[in-house]
Amino acid sequence: MRSFTIFIFISLAILIYALVNFYIFVKGWQSLDSVRREWRLVYAIVFVSFALSFIAGRFLERAGSSVFTEALVWIGSFWLVVMLYGFLAAALSDLFFLLANLFKIKALQTILLGSSLRLGTFFGTVGLILIITVTGFFNACNVRVKKLELNISKNAGQFKQLNITMASDIHLGTIIGNGRLGRLVDKINATEPDLVILAGDIVDEDIGPVIRRDMGKKLKEIKARYGVIGITGNHEYIGGVKKAVEYLEAHGIKMLLDDKVLIADALWVAGRKDRSGARFDGSPRKPLKDILSGIDTKLPVILLDHQPFDLQDASSNNVDLQLSGHTHHGQLWPLNFITNRVYEKSWGYLKKGGTHFYISSGAATWGPPVRTGSHSEIVSIKINFNQ
Repeated sequence: MRSFTIFIFISLAILIYALVNFYIFVKGWQSLDSVRREWRLVYAIVFVSFALSFIAGRFLERAGSSVFTEALVWIGSFWLVVMLYGFLAAALSDLFFLLANLFKIKALQTILLGSSLRLGTFFGTVGLILIITVTGFFNACNVRVKKLELNISKNAGQFKQLNITMASDIHLGTIIGNGRLGRLVDKINATEPDLVILAGDIVDEDIGPVIRRDMGKKLKEIKARYGVIGITGNHEYIGGVKKAVEYLEAHGIKMLLDDKVLIADALWVAGRKDRSGARFDGSPRKPLKDILSGIDTKLPVILLDHQPFDLQDASSNNVDLQLSGHTHHGQLWPLNFITNRVYEKSWGYLKKGGTHFYISSGAATWGPPVRTGSHSEIVSIKINFNQ
């Protein structure tokens, strides 16, 4: 049953992908009606090749990574940006045409139907999308350090203050390799953390490229007095959670899957399995109250939950701080408007009752290594404990 559900999901995703690309292709083809046939043929070949590259690269990568499959994944990942903004541009042109017909604006109809304007608009749109993509790439590579200071009114033993650095959604794999990871590790270490939290989607689907590039060696360079704690995100399950967790734990990361750990006899850190995990391995995650059962609630409690749904659950169970990621805050504008509607908090700090929340936009990216609607970040959190 699970295999059938996954098959249906993948089939629908490919169908939508194909329909969107077909729509963009037709609009572009119509815009080139005044050019020579040979150039339209070049357009068709380039468009179809780029549109197929992402799906082909992801499927072939599972059989074995090579320079060819990596090139396909890179091209296909950037194509997702072209696809999004190409779709928006095509839809906007159709909207103008619809309004021109609806209100019988002949001058606008004449302009929109003119071959020279359509051709100019086509090349202008292509140029603008290229500028957006390049700018968004450099924005994505520039990881900011977000600083946050919180007060928790509990006695944390030897701790009067604790520095936690959180990074979510690193998506290690073909796109995010050792170069980006090395720079990220340097930024994490520069915050001089007592504890490092990796809040899910550490691995981008297939663990294969991570192993082949020995990225675990870079992960082991993270320096924190009380170590590195991680949780699973949905992407660890997509690529095979067992292998991902084993690899991460073998390289110095304490993975919490519906489990908890006591740090220095002073505070609790609990980590939940990702909520989407049951679709892949058939085992639902434990209720939060069961995970936290038996702990001394007089001590501070920090909860790690990749997807920031049902925030009230943490507040109702007397969690002091919840750290989440997953949303990327939309990553590509205007998708951040959608994440703002889907999640109670798409990005940033929130307090509900006595519980602090921080939802990170992520340290890296999924799909295209491009950000136009948010920034890449790690979060340096200074917690002051008092009673």
